[in-house]
Amino acid sequence: MTPGGSPGSGLPPFPSPCESQGLVTVTTTLTPPTPGASKRAPGRSPTSTRGGAARGRRGDGRFVAVCLLPALALFALFMIWPTVSVFRMSLYTWSGFSTQMRFVGLDNFSKLLDDEQFLRAFQNTVALLVVVTVVTMGMGLFLAAVMTRQKLRGHTFYRFVLYVPNVLSVVAISAIFSAVYDQENGLLNGTLRLLSLDGLQQVWLGDQKLVLYSVATAMLWQSLGYYMVIYMSSMASIPEELYEDSALEGASAARQFFAVTLPLIWQNLRTTLTFFILSAVNLSFVLVRAMTGGGPDGASEVLLSYMYKQAYTNSAYGYGMAIGVVIFAFSFLVSLLVSRATRREPLQF
Repeated sequence: MTPGGSPGSGLPPFPSPCESQGLVTVTTTLTPPTPGASKRAPGRSPTSTRGGAARGRRGDGRFVAVCLLPALALFALFMIWPTVSVFRMSLYTWSGFSTQMRFVGLDNFSKLLDDEQFLRAFQNTVALLVVVTVVTMGMGLFLAAVMTRQKLRGHTFYRFVLYVPNVLSVVAISAIFSAVYDQENGLLNGTLRLLSLDGLQQVWLGDQKLVLYSVATAMLWQSLGYYMVIYMSSMASIPEELYEDSALEGASAARQFFAVTLPLIWQNLRTTLTFFILSAVNLSFVLVRAMTGGGPDGASEVLLSYMYKQAYTNSAYGYGMAIGVVIFAFSFLVSLLVSRATRREPLQF
């Protein structure tokens, strides 16, 4: 017989063990939650929560706008407005000093096609960009690979010596190379004289056939160390295991460079290549202006130096701004072509 008897037995129910000990049994009934119901914080509705989040986002947006406003204002004042002014002034004839400006449309650009000095400056600019870019990038990659992969004694000193020219101002570099190229007391001719090689002495900045190469050497010396250090930083991040695996497969140092190193730093190489081409246009102007002034007889003239002469020396401001538009379009086009030509899928390691 079970405690409490059985229904219909006529016997009084026996007390259960809990009742005999004075304990009370509590029965709790659990009600399942209503589908779709969600937990809500006391006193807060979903509408107020969403409203607070929206106000927070608007507040963040205002803070970001306030922080960006000074930078955008300066960018518009010193970049956008001058660029627009160059395009506008290229359509006028103006001396730069008078109050009279005459609208000539595209006449300034049509004159450029018949200007032999402009065409020569354009050729010199392209030649400097091609020669200096190829040599700088090639030597920078080679020296970075040697400094990174080969255990050279004093490699830190070599890196410091090669990087020092980048710290110097371009005007200081121009003065150094002007002294090196001096016809009478220059270091280059003096060294040739000391070695009894008098027949190789040249007027380095006065010979139309040599002056452009003399300027290119100064550009190379100024830029080489900077790009070497950048490529060294990229190569140092490549895992050593990749080189060990390729060495086990019999790859030589040259094969490792072209199959492992170069593909893994390709994105960095693309960026620096575009940056160098754009900066070389400005660098060539400063060096030419300080070292040769565009001479002899326009042999070292580049686009920016010719624009400067036309706008600020010959009082042909509108014509000079037309040259500036050509430089802008040329730089943009070259950057676009380089970016398209060097595009490839990035490799991960």
